[in-house]
Amino acid sequence: MTTTTVQTDTQLASRLRLAVMRLARVLRQKAHDQITPSQLSALVSVDRDGPVTLGELAALESVQPPTMTRIVAALEEQELVRREADLGDRRVSRLHLTVAGRRLLDRNRSRKTAYLASRMRGLGAEDLDVLARAAALLERMTEDER
Repeated sequence: MTTTTVQTDTQLASRLRLAVMRLARVLRQKAHDQITPSQLSALVSVDRDGPVTLGELAALESVQPPTMTRIVAALEEQELVRREADLGDRRVSRLHLTVAGRRLLDRNRSRKTAYLASRMRGLGAEDLDVLARAAALLERMTEDER
């Protein structure tokens, strides 16, 4: 790899980082729900990986257990998750998504998808093809990060 290639790769990585960060910020703003980004992230993890214990959720979200306790308390207060005793060990409780939690996630995802779809409507076939290939590449690049 030449110095020019490394510099070009670094410049592309920088541009990609900025574009992804801006897009993530815009999509967060489209949520319009009375939920913090940390709470939303935890709710998504309960949906994707649940039912989970508080400790498992803290590990999935890379936060300390006391922080996750506060996040889950807020989610419970809003009736977005509920705790249920583990069938194998009654001392352990597992977090489950509630119907209200499911509705919030569905609404949140719909808004964000609609925003992206509206921005894509003005693009031509070639640009849409580029986005499809970019999405596949981004999925591949991040598949082991879950």
